[in-house]
Amino acid sequence: MRSKNFRSLAVLIVIAAFAGSALAAEKKASPAGSKAGGTAVMWPADQLKWIEMPNSPPGVKTAVLWGDPSKGPHGALHKFSGGFEAPLHHHTADYRSIVISGTMIVTPEGGAATRLPAGSYSSFTGKNRHTTRCDAGVECLILVDSRGAWDVVMEGAKK
Repeated sequence: MRSKNFRSLAVLIVIAAFAGSALAAEKKASPAGSKAGGTAVMWPADQLKWIEMPNSPPGVKTAVLWGDPSKGPHGALHKFSGGFEAPLHHHTADYRSIVISGTMIVTPEGGAATRLPAGSYSSFTGKNRHTTRCDAGVECLILVDSRGAWDVVMEGAKK
């Protein structure tokens, strides 16, 4: 029981950290001297704008929540079709992610595969090379908080 409570607390702490990043981004958008005390941004799931990111493998859709992925720090939801697989690759910017639904299987180069079900957290820094897979049968949804512009650099790909 303690393990379950600890895991729930850990997920809440990570979500709070993501929310802090989002609030900081939203605060920048608030008009100076606003008497209303800031802004509120709310998008029901059916109103999110899903796009295919440039240079991203097929089978991945993205809904940008804050920032601009082509220019710098941002937050986005990434949706992977069930059975999606990305071969060995890395991302230039450091990032953190939380699995919202489905099960991601991530394998760092030279390491063991780790199954990440809903509520799981991961962090990648220093252009860590890895493979990514979404378990077959159900799509995967993750929240990504990226510290820079988003890219997917396939290892062994021609320059």
